[in-house]
Amino acid sequence: MTSFEMIKGDITRLDVDAIVNAANTSLLGGGGVDGAIHRAAGPELFEECKTLGGCDTGHAKITKGYNLPAKFVIHTVGPVYRDGNSGEPELLANCYRNSIRIALHYEIKSIAFPSISTGAYGYPIAEASRVALRTLKESIESASTGLERIMIVTFSEVDLRVYEEAYSEIFG
Repeated sequence: MTSFEMIKGDITRLDVDAIVNAANTSLLGGGGVDGAIHRAAGPELFEECKTLGGCDTGHAKITKGYNLPAKFVIHTVGPVYRDGNSGEPELLANCYRNSIRIALHYEIKSIAFPSISTGAYGYPIAEASRVALRTLKESIESASTGLERIMIVTFSEVDLRVYEEAYSEIFG
C-alpha cells in the first residue's frame, strides 16, 4: 500500500529516493523550485541536464541527485496556465503520470512532488491540486506499484491546506 503525505517544507532537504523538479523546457534551471533544486544539487546536475536535450511539456526525464539527499531528480515540465481550456489539465496530469512511470522503472520507493505549474506558470492551485491527486491516485491504483511513499511538498501553509482539502475530497 502506498502512503500519501503532504507537508510544507523544502523539497531539496527530503530524504527520499527521488524528488520531482518542476522544470522548464531547457532543464537548465530557472526560478522557484527549479532554481532551488539546481543550487542544492550542485553544478553536476546542470552538466547532466545539458546532455538531455530539454524536455517537452507533460514529459519527464531523470538525472542523478548529486548533492541532494535524494538519489534521483525527475524533471517534468508543467503547462503554462492560459484559461484551463487549452489542454492544461491533461498536460499537468501527464507530468504526474510520466514521473510515476519513471519512478516505477527505476524501482523508486519514495518520491516527493512539488506543486507543479502553480508558481510562475500561473496554474490555480485549487485546480492543480485536484489534477495532481486524482492522477496520482489513478496511477497507483492502475499499476502494481512498488512505490511505498508519495509526498506532496508545498512552499506555504496556505498551499498545504488546499492540498489537504483536495486530498479529503479525492481519497475520502
